[in-house]
Parts: sequence; structure tokens; C-alpha cells
Amino acid sequence: MATDIVKNNKKKGNKILKIFLVVGLLLVGIIGYGVYWAFFDMNRLPTGEYITEETSPNGTYTLTAYVSSPSLSADAVRGELIFNERNGKTKNIYWNYRESTAKIEWIDDDTVVINGHKLNVPKEKFDFRNQ
Repeated sequence: MATDIVKNNKKKGNKILKIFLVVGLLLVGIIGYGVYWAFFDMNRLPTGEYITEETSPNGTYTLTAYVSSPSLSADAVRGELIFNERNGKTKNIYWNYRESTAKIEWIDDDTVVINGHKLNVPKEKFDFRNQ
């Protein structure tokens, strides 16, 4: 009888431990995503002022560059890739700090160089915060 009580207490303890573990992992995941969303998500970058744009050789993409001039820090350049064949869907692929101009050069239909940073579009992106 005493062994049954000990076994029941162990089972309850294991269930409680599993619940705390699952809840803890869930909280860590939510907090981790919140930090990413608040500080590293390229979709939350400031719009900025238009600088220039260049279209890929085959016309599939257009890369538009904007400069963001926040009041308390240096300028930053944002590059937005426009999918011309997908009704103008856009994706931020370039974000670099302490720049105010953008030199865009298409190497081929899927390779672009922005201020010396070579990117294979649409898969790659450059974000100075991840360097």
C-alpha cells in the first residue's frame, strides 16, 4: 500500500514536471520570436526616401533603394526587391547602416551587387545587423 502511494506521487510529480517543461519552452519560444520581430525582422524597416532603382536584365525583378535618415543616428540604405511577374510583390533584401547612396548593378538575371554586396535574388539578403 505504501508503495502504491509512492508510485502515484511519482506519476503526479512527473506530470507536473512535464507541464512546467512544456510551458517553459513555450514561453522561451514566444519571447525569442518577440525579440526577433522587434529587432531583426526586415519587414519592419523604416520606409525611407526614394534614391534609385534598377531593373534586372530580363525584367523579372526591380530593385528599389531608399535612404532612411533617423534623427539620432546615421543614415541607412534599404533595398526592396519587386517581383514584376507577381503583381508587384515586394521583399526587403538589403539593409546597411552608415550609407546614404546606393549603387545597384545587375550581373545577370538573378545576381545583383548593391554597394559592393553581391546577392543571389530572391534567396539571399544582406542585413548589417546579422554580420
